[in-house]
Amino acid sequence: MPVIETFELRKVYGDTVAVDSLTLAVERGEVFGFLGPNGAGKTTTIKMLLGLAHPTAGQARILDRAPGDPAVMGRIGFLPEHFRFHPWLTATDFLDLHGRLHGMPADRRRRRIAELLARVKLADRADTRLSDFSKGMSQRIGLAQALLNEPDLIFLDEPTSGLDPLGRREVRDLIRELRSAGVTIFLNSHLLSEVEVTCDRVGIIRQGRLARIGALDELTGHNVEVEVRAAGLTPELRAGLERWGRIVWADGNRLGLTVENEEMLPHVAGWLVGNGARLYSLSPRRLSLEELFVQIMQEKTEIGD
Repeated sequence: MPVIETFELRKVYGDTVAVDSLTLAVERGEVFGFLGPNGAGKTTTIKMLLGLAHPTAGQARILDRAPGDPAVMGRIGFLPEHFRFHPWLTATDFLDLHGRLHGMPADRRRRRIAELLARVKLADRADTRLSDFSKGMSQRIGLAQALLNEPDLIFLDEPTSGLDPLGRREVRDLIRELRSAGVTIFLNSHLLSEVEVTCDRVGIIRQGRLARIGALDELTGHNVEVEVRAAGLTPELRAGLERWGRIVWADGNRLGLTVENEEMLPHVAGWLVGNGARLYSLSPRRLSLEELFVQIMQEKTEIGD
């Protein structure tokens, strides 16, 4: 049974379609990256999954229950991107408040708070007011809050925002620990390099629609950018190359051609030579997640979707 499952999920605000026909499934113990530009519908989707917004149409199931079900909410952790924590509380008092909201007994709260403050490197700030926390420290205490109830499912919205490289690495290590323990993580981040080394699968959303979903090696492994070096690359030859892939850049006798896989390269080479080009080299390399993301956004824009 998937931990998260949506079918044709849709949310409309007036004349604006925020999320349109979203169908996806996230499995137990998976780190799932949810990506898209600003305004793509990521936050609206998370709100519907948490029961904070009701869908206009479609269905969603979280831990085999309806979003917002109290039995489900007690098993979920959530770190929003734009959080507003109580500035007058100390780190300990803040976590204790959330522990009481979860109905945790006092002894368990004390043990769990001490453990989490150490885990997010804030043990020496236990009695510091949140108003005196830096952005990075606030992010760490937010992570501790999301983990407080030992959840089965965690929503992390930009969890490394405001953290330095060491802090981002520590968050990556924490996510890996949670995955090893069977915790499912739904991750939204603009730092695609972080997503690339953290997530098992990603879904890329554009204008409320799911543009691509799959394992990272599937999404990036079947897209190869080839640097073509050849003399005689006439406009006609360049146009002809589009039958094999998509030209993403060109500079004199060099151009970048994106193809589905490396098996197409002998055909590209043979076609170029057969049509009069003097081929010097074909240098393939796999696309990064960031490059794939940009490509998908451009393709969607070009077809007007």
